[in-house]
Amino acid sequence: MRILALDYGKKRTGLAVTDPLQLIASGLTTVLTHELIPYLRKYIAQEPVELFVIGEPKNLDGEATHGTALVQECIRILQKNFPDIPVKKMDERFTSKMAVRSLIDSGVKKKDRQNKALVDEVSATIILQEYLQYR
Repeated sequence: MRILALDYGKKRTGLAVTDPLQLIASGLTTVLTHELIPYLRKYIAQEPVELFVIGEPKNLDGEATHGTALVQECIRILQKNFPDIPVKKMDERFTSKMAVRSLIDSGVKKKDRQNKALVDEVSATIILQEYLQYR
């Protein structure tokens, strides 16, 4: 079974998944947030998922941000729609900056790095990779 990570945002949500052995995190896609639940239903019907990992926004001092309430609402919606799949939170501080740095290091052109959907997908991959290292 796979682990699926979300970099949840008001407009878009980046997604990443593990391989079935849960060793490698790979970017999956970015979906419009209002299409997230239908997308996940379709994905989970094809690929078994045992855990959601969602990025939890925090300030540098560890306090909640304006995005924290959005993520809490997303967790509630995930639990309502997928009650058999637990949700874990991971600190997402600096993931967007790390995602951009990763794209630069990978030789991605500046125009492509400005694609926020790609940054969200890479951010979800970083969140998932950090979870795999943490556990």
